[in-house]
Amino acid sequence: MKNENIKAIVFDMDGVLLDSERITRLMWAKAGKEYGIDDVETAVRDCTGSSRPDQWVYLKKKYGEDFKAKEFRKRCSELFHEYVDENGLPPMPYSREILEYLRSQGYVLSLASSTQSVTVHKELKEAGMFDFFKTVTCGDQVEHSKPNPEIYLKACKSIGLDPSVCACVEDSPNGIRSAFIAGLKCIMVPDQIQPDEELSRYLWKCPSSLEGLKEFL
Repeated sequence: MKNENIKAIVFDMDGVLLDSERITRLMWAKAGKEYGIDDVETAVRDCTGSSRPDQWVYLKKKYGEDFKAKEFRKRCSELFHEYVDENGLPPMPYSREILEYLRSQGYVLSLASSTQSVTVHKELKEAGMFDFFKTVTCGDQVEHSKPNPEIYLKACKSIGLDPSVCACVEDSPNGIRSAFIAGLKCIMVPDQIQPDEELSRYLWKCPSSLEGLKEFL
């Protein structure tokens, strides 16, 4: 059954529209070996969806105040872009199709990504998805990104709609918490992380792929 109260859909980008988080995990693991640190899997999971400054704080807390957090994240980013430049950044299954479908149904489409603006704009344009969105809100436009609600509140304000009539499409716990606190209906399409019992309480819907959005939107 369609939900007629929803007027807009706010998408995350990484791991939702573009298959970037899988590559990110591989590059963090590679950088972790270079820096001699372990348990990188937990670190990348906890940092997924958060802004770079918030990641620096997390990494120093996890690995010690002497850990070169900025340098490490720069190296992760270098490895990521080297990989993407050589291999490309594939879209997630049904990503373009669902954007076309939702636009045809009259929904306003917006994007809220913790990634820096220059990267978001570049990657969306290369994927042919940029023009689907009325507004694009990025990590360098807010003081604190996900799980802080600021980015979703800003995205909703940018399209002139109250969060109560908006839904988000996310794949990470940080993103879901951000949107839930902001007051959006939360749709999780799991990529690298499956929802646990706590996270499931925040979810409105949890389809297995983007194609599943057609069942209720």
